[in-house]
Amino acid sequence: MRSLERHRDVGAYALGVLDEAEAFRFEDHLMECTSCAAHVTEFGPASRQLMLYRRATPRYVHPMAQPGPRLLDRLLDEVSARRRAGRRRFLYAVAASVVLAVGGPAVATLAGGGDGAVQLTATDAKSGVWAQVTAANENYGSDVSLKIKDGAGPRSCRLVVVGRDGSEQVVTSWNVPAHDATMITMQGGAAMHPDEIDHYDVRTADGQQLVRLTSH
Repeated sequence: MRSLERHRDVGAYALGVLDEAEAFRFEDHLMECTSCAAHVTEFGPASRQLMLYRRATPRYVHPMAQPGPRLLDRLLDEVSARRRAGRRRFLYAVAASVVLAVGGPAVATLAGGGDGAVQLTATDAKSGVWAQVTAANENYGSDVSLKIKDGAGPRSCRLVVVGRDGSEQVVTSWNVPAHDATMITMQGGAAMHPDEIDHYDVRTADGQQLVRLTSH
């Protein structure tokens, strides 16, 4: 696959329509292309809205059918509910950060409400990398959001979820700019549900562990 074709696949990758081989090749490209990595992040909100539409649309409805006002109302209600839940998780995170500042443990674990959301925050004393993972329970597994600060670039990194059975899945990958500790935010998904995940590892492309966030 040529470089230009890889750039064109960013939308298909973000929407999850590439086959396994194409997705694997694109992820290799993604570790070297900051432009595509940024575009994948930008596609996150659109992907989630399409997922909401798919869930709210019966299977027998033609894919080109126009959504009615009730469907729009349901979508808006769900988006509002998610935003309220996000604000609650943010307040929990602020409270946890106060505890950490006073001298608490290096990892804060916050469990959300009935949606099974989990938020973890950790700073590795050796690497200096700070990371926050929020995993929301979905029908397919987990909707994972990662925020990270890493001033030791340039380097390629990835977020790996490790299940309680020892299995591993790569959630997302990115490039760390040179000597830039600005927070990076990324979105990804895992086939495991939050309660099936033992921990989250931020690793370099060659497997070096930068920070671990344990869910128990």
